[in-house]
Amino acid sequence: MTTPVYLDNNATTRCDEAVVQAMLPYFTEQFGNPSSMHAFGASVGGAVKAARASLQKLVGAEFDHEIVFTSGGTESDNMAILSALEAAPERSEIITSAVEHPAVLSLCAHLEKTRGIKVHVIPVDGRGLLDIAAYRAALSEKTAVVSIMWANNETGTIFPVAELAELAKEVGAVFHTDAVQAVGKIPIDLKSTAIDMLSLSGHKLHGPKGIGALYVKRGLRFRSLFKGGHQERGRRAGTENTPGIAGLGKAAELALLHMEDEQTRVAGLRDRLEKGLLQRIPNCFVTGNPAERLPNTANIAFEYIEGEGILLLMNREGIAASSGSACTSGSLEPSHVLRAMKIPYTAAHGAIRFSFSRDNTDADVDRVLEVMPPIIEKLRALSPFWKGADQAPATFNPVYA
Repeated sequence: MTTPVYLDNNATTRCDEAVVQAMLPYFTEQFGNPSSMHAFGASVGGAVKAARASLQKLVGAEFDHEIVFTSGGTESDNMAILSALEAAPERSEIITSAVEHPAVLSLCAHLEKTRGIKVHVIPVDGRGLLDIAAYRAALSEKTAVVSIMWANNETGTIFPVAELAELAKEVGAVFHTDAVQAVGKIPIDLKSTAIDMLSLSGHKLHGPKGIGALYVKRGLRFRSLFKGGHQERGRRAGTENTPGIAGLGKAAELALLHMEDEQTRVAGLRDRLEKGLLQRIPNCFVTGNPAERLPNTANIAFEYIEGEGILLLMNREGIAASSGSACTSGSLEPSHVLRAMKIPYTAAHGAIRFSFSRDNTDADVDRVLEVMPPIIEKLRALSPFWKGADQAPATFNPVYA
């Protein structure tokens, strides 16, 4: 039987066995509430503190108490934006980008509709790079918060968030970055930046689902999203998810240990896959910015066919990938990210995201290179838009020559 190939790590990663082992005691032997004063709580509270320190080190925070544990990236994004608005009621504008995760864009649309908040959505170019001139023009003393992702979940394109945060500071705006895809894959040193808040999620870095964190810079005016107890220094009410927190702490430790592997071996797997597919299959191209992107992400657009068909046939071969964000995979519309980049519909509909992790091997790449050409050939033979490579030149000027 063929070994399955998992290349959808931007959707979620396999929970590392060491992470599972780190979590287990907090379901049974060490079950106390970390806020309790007795010995049962004290030992568990120590685990929470240790995990906080591990995350502090991973993201380069100056203080461990700048880490606030949450249920994941969506909560962290919502908490950051809503807190910034509540802390500065005299400001009524948000700046974000056209390629943000739905956790940010959906909230902004809701706030615009229900509260009259003005939302500036900054466009991107064909490589997914932010229009800096438009960003500068949108900044004003009315800006409450800027929320720009560190790295795009579909193309891997990295944004210059340190520079963007400095510009936000010039008008007194809070700067938040959704770094869910970046944390654990590229080095981050928050203490050397003007970034006020950063979101991360455990299941994107081989940790458990249902746990994440929000970095909140010391001294920032912060308003809690949840009302209740005084957990997390009053910033996030509710009994702490101790097993999840312990697992996230261990995942953070492992991410630091494997950072060089992400930058070298994993990036090499991605590059070999891209080169091999572009050589073997006509009328396909890599989307995103080749100069600044995540080491694990390749988004390849195959023209004149549907991504759903590609994924179905790949799945039959035991290969898992994605046609975009897992949060919007039920839509028949092409990815909002690729539409914002003005990728033609004939290509955007056939875009596939391959996202690697430290679990992947050369054998995985070999398997995809073996399987993909006949899959694409079969689907194009059924497509009314495909007339053969000689008659169907690429409709988009690809980033890669």
